[in-house]
Amino acid sequence: MAKSSKLVVIKGGKVLLVRRKKDGLWMFPGGRKRRDENAKQCLRREIAEELPMLKVGGISLWKKATTRNKTSGRKMSDAIFVAKKSSGKLKIGDKKELDRAEWRRPRGLKLTPTSRYIRDRLPV
Repeated sequence: MAKSSKLVVIKGGKVLLVRRKKDGLWMFPGGRKRRDENAKQCLRREIAEELPMLKVGGISLWKKATTRNKTSGRKMSDAIFVAKKSSGKLKIGDKKELDRAEWRRPRGLKLTPTSRYIRDRLPV
């Protein structure tokens, strides 16, 4: 079972990314699963916390990723979802954790290890 959930939304060749405040790394929105949640519930909660004005629809599981980070050796266990559509403003809800949300091309950005894994498998 996945320990966290991530969301991939693609619009016009760009993906939705958020930037962590503590280290400036970009990542796909999402986060860790709570004990009483399934992967999709986790994703919905995390999106509501991180980007409260964003509405996403048509969410489906794209991939379950279980691998090791080549640098740290940390085990990744993520459910990666794709949204067919999105609307609303990219306003940060959790300002302690995140400082930016943007539609970006993921190449050339400093990404978290999980987000690099996702980026390398995307058709963008």
